[in-house]
Formats: sequence, C-alpha cells, structure tokens
Amino acid sequence: MIPTTYPTREEIARLTASMLLEVGAVHFNSREPFTHSSGKKAPTYVDCRKLISFPRIRATLMDFLACTVMRNVGFEAFDNVAGGETAGIPFGALMAERMGLPMTYVRKKPKGYGRNARIEGVMKEGERVLLVEDMTTDGGSKISFVEAIRETGATCGHTALIFFYDIFPDTREVLDGHGITLHCLCTWWDVLAVAKEQKSFDAETLDEVEKFLRDPTGWQAAHS
Repeated sequence: MIPTTYPTREEIARLTASMLLEVGAVHFNSREPFTHSSGKKAPTYVDCRKLISFPRIRATLMDFLACTVMRNVGFEAFDNVAGGETAGIPFGALMAERMGLPMTYVRKKPKGYGRNARIEGVMKEGERVLLVEDMTTDGGSKISFVEAIRETGATCGHTALIFFYDIFPDTREVLDGHGITLHCLCTWWDVLAVAKEQKSFDAETLDEVEKFLRDPTGWQAAHS
C-alpha cells in the first residue's frame, strides 16, 4: 500500500533515530571502540538489520522511506526497486510492495556459476531503478551496485537508505560524481540529538561520540 501521509523531514529523522535507539540498534562505547569493516576504530556502531524483527517499526520506517523518495523524486519516477545484497534485500522487498513495483536484488559480486549474474529477478533495459539499502558509511558499495544495475541497460540515479553516517564530507560529492542522489531517513547527528534528549547513554560517552562525529579521522588517529 502506498502511504499517503507525509511527516516533515525533521520529524521523520527524529522518529527514526528514536526507533533505532528503542530496539538497541545503536551502540556507543568510547572505552572499547568497535572495529568496522574498514579496519578503523570508532565509538559508534549501528545495526539496521535488527529492524526486520520489529514489524511495527519496520512498517513505519518503510512508509517513511517511500514518502521520502516520492516527495523528493516523484510518484512515477521508478519502474523497479533493487535491494543490495544482503541487508538491503528485505528493505527492497518492502519498498517494492509499498510502491507497487517489481523487485530485484543486486549481488556484491557474480555468484561464480550458472549465469554468473549479479542481478537476480527481472530487470529490463531502459527501466528506472531505485536502489534500496539499509545504510551507508561512505557510499562505496552503492557505486558498485549502481554500476551493476547500469550494465543491464537500466538506469539508476537514486539510492534510498534508512541510515547515513553523514560525517565524511565528500560522500555526497563522490556519489554525485557517479550520478547518484542519496535519500535517507536519519544520520548520526539525529541519533546523537535524540540520545542526548533521552539520556540513552552517560554524558561521558555522548561527549566522546560527539568528538568522533566532528572529527572522525582525527579521533581514529588518536585511538589507533
């Protein structure tokens, strides 16, 4: 079902951040930083995959994401919704259902046998594809997924996410350079604001997280 109500961008961000905190998807730890896939340390970690286990929250977030995309791009702007392997697949399916569109998914790399395909499902030449993912740090994986979509002859100029780090200044510029516009529900700044308001973590932890968000490269160098 296509949602017909449109909360403000600010209210969507606040509510999304609150939901992430409510289900324990947000982790802050300044004393024992997390190691991310890049190998770098950070006092923050978000696990959007947990959201699929909470039906009311996942439904609300997908309504928010569908509203955001249609408000920003248009009601008839897409012909296909693609989820990125693996975390983007359930959210891609939920978005396709809401937008009344076919659903496909994109592999991180060819599967190595059979058709050796990266695209699963039916994606046709000339189709306008929306890439759906759970989150992004610097946008790198989104570029790879979009390139795979474009190799089919389809077009893809937009990616929709629940969560965007928004702490590395060149991320949007890099995506723009590849013809990709990013749409998201909330960022670390929204989560930090709600965490402060709700006192979800102690003041020392929140202060250290804010230091990281304001200068991630400097913080990582000091904690390497």
